[in-house]
Order: sequence, then C-alpha cells, then structure tokens
Amino acid sequence: MQVYDVVIIGAGPSGMVATAYLNKMKINVLVLEKETFPRFVIGESLLPYCMDHLEEVDLLEAIKKIGFQKKTGASFYNDNRKCDFTFSEQYTKGWEWTWQVKRELFDKALADEVQKRGVDIRFNSTVKKVEFDAELQTIQYENEKGDLLTIKARFIIDASGYGRVLPQLLNLNQPSDFEPRGAVFTHVVDCNRTGKEGNNIFVHSFNNNEAWLWAIPFSDGHTSVGVVGNKELITAFSQNNGEKFKDFIQHFENLKGRFKNTSLVFEPRFILGYSIGVKKMYGKNFVLCGNSTEFLDPVFSSGVTLATYSGLLAAKLAYKQLSGNSVDWEKDYENEIKKGIDVFRSYVKAWYNGDLQTIFFSEEINPKIKNQICSVLAGYVWDTSNPFVKKHNTILTTLAKVIRIN
Repeated sequence: MQVYDVVIIGAGPSGMVATAYLNKMKINVLVLEKETFPRFVIGESLLPYCMDHLEEVDLLEAIKKIGFQKKTGASFYNDNRKCDFTFSEQYTKGWEWTWQVKRELFDKALADEVQKRGVDIRFNSTVKKVEFDAELQTIQYENEKGDLLTIKARFIIDASGYGRVLPQLLNLNQPSDFEPRGAVFTHVVDCNRTGKEGNNIFVHSFNNNEAWLWAIPFSDGHTSVGVVGNKELITAFSQNNGEKFKDFIQHFENLKGRFKNTSLVFEPRFILGYSIGVKKMYGKNFVLCGNSTEFLDPVFSSGVTLATYSGLLAAKLAYKQLSGNSVDWEKDYENEIKKGIDVFRSYVKAWYNGDLQTIFFSEEINPKIKNQICSVLAGYVWDTSNPFVKKHNTILTTLAKVIRIN
C-alpha cells in the first residue's frame, strides 16, 4: 500500500498553493481531485493579496502567461450613485492589481504547473472513506474506472472546496449565521464594454441593499454577470431557463443597456444556500482550508484569497509538524484564519444592513478612510495596523452613524 507524507483532497487554488509549497520543501505529496480539469466553477474575481501567495510558491509566472484580464479596482453602484476603489491607492503596501479569471483556465493552469514539477494529481478520484490512526491515515477512493483504491498518509489537507469532503465524512458542517441567499449567473458576449469597465469588477445593489448584481469582465470579451439575493428572488430569476434574470440584466437601468440584446455564452445557472460554517478547522493529522472551512458571501470576492492564504498556512504548519516540531493548530491556524474571515464577515454584514452603502456613497468620503477600506477590499484583512481591520467589529457602524447624523 502506497504511503504519502501528505494527501491533499482537491486541486483548486488552496490545494495547489499548498501542494506547491510542500513540493518545494521536498515533501511527498499526492493530490486527489474529484473532477476532470478544466471544469467550470464560480468565483472569478481575485483580490491583490492572493498574488502574494502565488508569488511565494512560484506559481505567479505560470498564470501571467495565460493573459487574464487585469483588475485594478472595484466599482460600487446604488441607483445613480457610484464609488470607485483603486488598489493603487490603498493603505496597506502590497499588490496594486490582480486578475479577473475564468476559473476553469486559472485552476487548470495552477494544476498543470504543479504537475510539471512532478506532483501526482489523480483526477476523477472521489474520496469515499477516511480512517484516522495514531500515525497513518487510511484513505479509500474511487478512481475513474470505478475501482476502489486504498492509500495511507501521514497528514491530510482537505482543499475540496464546495465538496467539503472531510466536513461531510466527519460531520463537521454547521449552519452559517447569514440569511440564506443564492445566486443566478451566466457569461455574456460583452460587445458594449468601454474604458474602465474592463479593469474593474462592478457591483450594483438594489432592493434596499437586499440584492446586488455583479459584472466581471474577461480578456476574451466575455463578462460574468450574476445576481445575488434571497431565496425567493433567486428562485424566481432561475425559473423557465432564467427568463426573468435574462430580462433583468437587459433592462436594469443602472446598466444603461450594456447587456441589452447580448448573446449568452451559456444558459443561466443558479446556486442556493451557499453560506456554510464548520465546527472546527483541524483535527489529529488533518486540516481544512479554502471553502472547506467557511464560505460567507461572494460580494467582496474573498473566496480565492481566503483559499490561497489558508492553503499556504496549512502547508507550512503541516511541514512543521512532519518535521518533528510541535504545532498549536488552534492558535497558529484556526484562530489565524478566523481573523481574516471575521473581518470579511463584518463587511458582508455592513453591506447588507446598509452601513457600507452609507459610507461608500456619502457626499465626501475621507480619502484616508477610503484608502484603509480599499485595503480590506484588496484582501489585506490580516493587517491590524489598519484601523478598518483592527476595529472591524465597530468601526463601520460608528462611521455610518456619524455620516447619517451629519
């Protein structure tokens, strides 16, 4: 029976960053991936902070070669009001741009590069059972031929994303404290795109901040367009092959006809109840990273950045433990990951309760405050020198109250 130092479940961004690090440290790694690449997945707008992680494990150059759309900021709209954030004007010193990507191409490029380095990635491999022992963990998986195979690992990193393999097998899932929401989305041929519309993701809130529309432009002239809202709205938008959704994006007045009479690359798809939590992020000889831990909401495009950050940290600590050193997984991993998640949680809540809209669309937002918020939107949510990170629990509500009074 084959024995590996680390088995990584999932070949998405968190898994590939973790794999690249461990491979760099000469650790024997096997990756089990349920799907075949390329495969479609939502979450197409990156944040600048994830560039740090890709660069650290030497994956950045492989992505640069693809020619993805450069992203320099984010634009937020409400009725006729607009607020632009430019990453070059952020508080935290870091990357001033990133990419908007078609995830099937982005994820495959990461996996291809890791495979070039000699790592064994077994696609069409579905984990069926995991048994934890004192030293070696036993993993049973089904390959593309339907054969059940068994391997052993000293450590397991679950980077299975929405598949949430270990949370499912070990009963670690728990409900999110967010209101159940969903999304309906498609890709369109964006013939009317102009100027800055190519460099920014833009978000339009509507229905009293209870729903919002995204547009994420790609370098090939296509744009990802979707709507996030409560279960009732998304269910209505998704019926009859998404007819109401298609009509909405063509006639939503704030889009000024940008997607009117446009061609769809694929028929609208939808997901419901995507927010989910986890009871714990680690256990004896295993750790969860990426969306296997917790997924909040897509409004600030935090998914890939949380994935690459947690994947890299998980790999570093796993390497430390495998090298014979003690690791405090609660302090050094779970608490650390939760710091970033909790910052984004505060901003997501402030988005839906209207506090952020009050701040974004105030008559004159203080430039220093705007730059500090911009760093959060760029993904630098672990920079506690930023008051809008350090005081995230209270600062948005307090600022919004001051603006409303004035």
